[in-house]
Amino acid sequence: MAILVTGSAGFIGFHLSRRLLERGDEVVGLDSMNAYYDPTLKAARLAILQGHKGYRHVQLDLADRERMPAVFAETKPTHVVNLAAQAGVRYSLESPETYVDANVVGFLNILEGCRAHPPQHLVFASTSSIYGNHANLPFSVHDAATHPITLYSASKAANEAMAHAYAHLFGIPATGFRFFTVYGPWGRPDMALFKFTDAILKGQPIEVYGQGQMQRDFTYVDDIVDGLVAALDRPPAPNPDWDAANPDPATSAAPWRMLNLGAGRREELMRYIEVLEEKLGRKAEIRFLPMQAGDVTATEADTAETRAVLDYAPSTSIETGVGRFVDWYREYYGV
Repeated sequence: MAILVTGSAGFIGFHLSRRLLERGDEVVGLDSMNAYYDPTLKAARLAILQGHKGYRHVQLDLADRERMPAVFAETKPTHVVNLAAQAGVRYSLESPETYVDANVVGFLNILEGCRAHPPQHLVFASTSSIYGNHANLPFSVHDAATHPITLYSASKAANEAMAHAYAHLFGIPATGFRFFTVYGPWGRPDMALFKFTDAILKGQPIEVYGQGQMQRDFTYVDDIVDGLVAALDRPPAPNPDWDAANPDPATSAAPWRMLNLGAGRREELMRYIEVLEEKLGRKAEIRFLPMQAGDVTATEADTAETRAVLDYAPSTSIETGVGRFVDWYREYYGV
């Protein structure tokens, strides 16, 4: 396969690109290398990818409407995986325009590229935060997710709708994944596990929101990549049983579907911190704070559909996953 992976120097994009290269695929990686977080971390990820002969890098902003068409014209990818985005729920409260540029305009450019040079499959990232304050746990793709509570999640809801429109109008097979709290080696510095580890090793207090009462479906990055790779080889077909009078939000009469990618279990945030303390061999000084705007108390993925469609079987415990992150952090930063 010749696969275009956007956000290839990002956290999930790096892990996916490396997996694809190791299995023998050609990867065109696209990343703007912006400074939302430490660009040296992105550069280190990129250096590893560039060590593979099957990797080609394009440094470009996804929102660049003038230059993006040339990427598709030159590379003509058989598959496209869009992981580039302005991430972070909380940052969307500070810089909303950044999310529209990267997540909406950028994704439109991807869709237009697919329209001009149709791939066998478009896979794109959505988010578990699209469920908002949905009270039914676990979150199911067959339940309507129509009330996002941050601009970040609203921009991802827009992506889902945009991909469906292009699947309907132009027959572009598209699979969207709602990711649940991804963590692991090479993670982003703005993510909780990274921030907690950094603070604990520096003897600084960690800030725990929601008074420590939150629960999350923590999903190890390798389990996420397993789902993405499995999907690449399984583009969706129109659902022959789709009923416009009783529409299933997860499927369509077009070649489009939505799936959850999560561990499929809730973990207490405080247990997550306890595991981190055990792996670091240090206790955390905790500063409890109220819930932040845009946060939810609990998340949990219903992965039944993902298991059925992709034979998806996430298997990494938080004990194993956090341990691998700590090992990587200590080696990378020499602490």
